[in-house]
Amino acid sequence: MQLEMCKSEKSIYHRKLWEMKVKFLGGSKFKNSLVSRSRMSLWMIRAMTILLLWSCFVHLVALGEMWGPRLLKGWPSCFNHGHDFPMAAAQDMASLPMKIALPPKRIYQNNGYLMISCNGGLNQMRAAICDMVTIARYMNVTLIVPELDKTSFWNDPSEFKDIFDVDHFITSLRDEVRILKEVPPRLKRRVELGVYHTMPPISWSNMSYYQDQILPLVKKHKILHLNKTDTRLVNNELPVEVQKLRCRVNFNGLRFTPKIEELGRRVVKILREKGPFLVLHLRYEMDMLAFSGCSHGCNRYEEEELTRMRYAYPWWKEKVINSELKRKEGLCPLTPEETALTLSALGIDRNVQIYIAAGEIYGGKRRLKALTDVFPNVVRKETLLDSSDLSFCQNHSSQMAALDYLISLESDIFVPTYYGNMAKVVEGHRRFLGFKKTIELNRKFLVNLIDEYYQGMLSWEVFSTTVKSFHATRMGGPKKRLVIPNKPKEEDYFYANPYECLQLLHENENGNSLDETK
Repeated sequence: MQLEMCKSEKSIYHRKLWEMKVKFLGGSKFKNSLVSRSRMSLWMIRAMTILLLWSCFVHLVALGEMWGPRLLKGWPSCFNHGHDFPMAAAQDMASLPMKIALPPKRIYQNNGYLMISCNGGLNQMRAAICDMVTIARYMNVTLIVPELDKTSFWNDPSEFKDIFDVDHFITSLRDEVRILKEVPPRLKRRVELGVYHTMPPISWSNMSYYQDQILPLVKKHKILHLNKTDTRLVNNELPVEVQKLRCRVNFNGLRFTPKIEELGRRVVKILREKGPFLVLHLRYEMDMLAFSGCSHGCNRYEEEELTRMRYAYPWWKEKVINSELKRKEGLCPLTPEETALTLSALGIDRNVQIYIAAGEIYGGKRRLKALTDVFPNVVRKETLLDSSDLSFCQNHSSQMAALDYLISLESDIFVPTYYGNMAKVVEGHRRFLGFKKTIELNRKFLVNLIDEYYQGMLSWEVFSTTVKSFHATRMGGPKKRLVIPNKPKEEDYFYANPYECLQLLHENENGNSLDETK
C-alpha cells in the first residue's frame, strides 16, 4: 500500500514539474509546436513512402518496356528460331542482364517540329521513315509520328500504329531524337488551320542540304511538313554515324505490331514443320504490270486492261510503252513461266515449299499453273491460315505486306522476281541477319537466255549451267556497295546493302573489312 502511494505521489510530482516547464517555455505555444512537428514528421513519412512506391513503379515499367519486346521479338532477328515461343522466350530471359533500363533521353535544344507524309508502298515508306528520323536527329528537331500514304494505288487506310509498334518506335530511339504522337496542344490549332510550311525535299540530298536549307525553314516556321519522303537521302558519302543511325531505326526502331508479328510466327512455324521453304516475291501483279507497261504473255484483253489502268493514274507519267523492248532491257518482272524455268535451272528442289509473298497474281490460277506444274508445293498466307486469322488486315495491303516481310526474313532462300522496294529492303535486312541467302536475279541476262533456250539454241544442260554460274556471286553475301559519283539512282541502294552496319563474315589478307569477291 505504501509502495502504491509512493508511486502515486511520484507521478503527481512529475506531472507538476512538466506543467511548470511548459508554463516556463511558453505554455500553448510549446504544445502547438510539438503538434506541428508531429504533423510535419507524418507528412514527410507519407511523402517519402509515395516517392519510394513511384520509383518502384517506374522501374517496373522500364523493365516491362525492355524485357517484353526483347522476349517476344528477339532483335535483331524478327522471330525466335528453332523452338516454340515459350521455350525461346525462357532462353532469351536467361541471357538477359539482370537490370535493363530504357535508353536515357537525349537532351538538346529543340529547333522546331517536323511532320512528314510518306508516299508509296510499305517498304518505300519504311526506308523513308528511317531517313526522316536520321534527318530529324541531326537537325535537332522533334519528329511527329509519320503519316502513311493512303492515296496510292493500294488505297490503304492504315495508320502508323496499325502497322508498327508506335510506343517501341518512340522509346527505343529516345536517346537520339524526340518523337511525339502528335504536335503539342499549343500548336495543334495551327496544324488544323494549315498554318505551317509544307514542301517536298530534293531527292538524293546529303546532310548539308538539310542543315543549310531545311533547318532555317524549321526555325522560321516552327513547324515544317515534308510531303514526300522517298529517296531523300543519298546512298553514299555520309558520315558513318549517320549511316548507322539509319540502320538502327530500320533494324531496331521499326518493329511491327505484336498482332502482325504473332501471325508471322505462326506462319513460319507451319512452314518449318514441313521442312525448308523458299519465299518467292512474285511481283506479277496488276499494278506492277500496268505501271511498268509489261504485258509479255498476256492476251489482247489483258493488254488493253493494263493500258487503261496506266492511263487512269495521272502520276504514272509514262503512258506509251513498248513492252517487248522493256522486257529485253530487264525492266519487267519475270512471268510465272520464266520464274519456274529459272528456279529449275538454279537447281531448286521441285518438292520444296514455295511461299508466294505477293498480292493477287495477274491472271490468277491460269497464269500460276506454269509455276505449280513444276513446283507443286506452292502456298500462300491465304492457304495456310483461316480467313478469320487474316480478317484484321483484309483490305489493308500494307499490313499484308508486313506479314510477307516477316516471313521473307525467316525463309531459307529469298527470291524476288523484280528488284523493287520490298526486294531491296528485305535483301538488306537478310544481310544484317547474317547474309541469309537471297538470289538477286539479273532479268536482262535471264530473258535473253530464256529466249535462246526456247528457240532451241541452248540445251538444258548449257542453259542450267550458265544460269548457275552467272548468279553464283549474287546470293546476298558480303560485298562493298557500288558508288557512282553524281548518279545515285544507278548506285547500289543503301537499304539493300547497308555495309557500314554489318558484322562482316570474312576479312581478306590485308585486314580489310569487306570481302568484295562474293
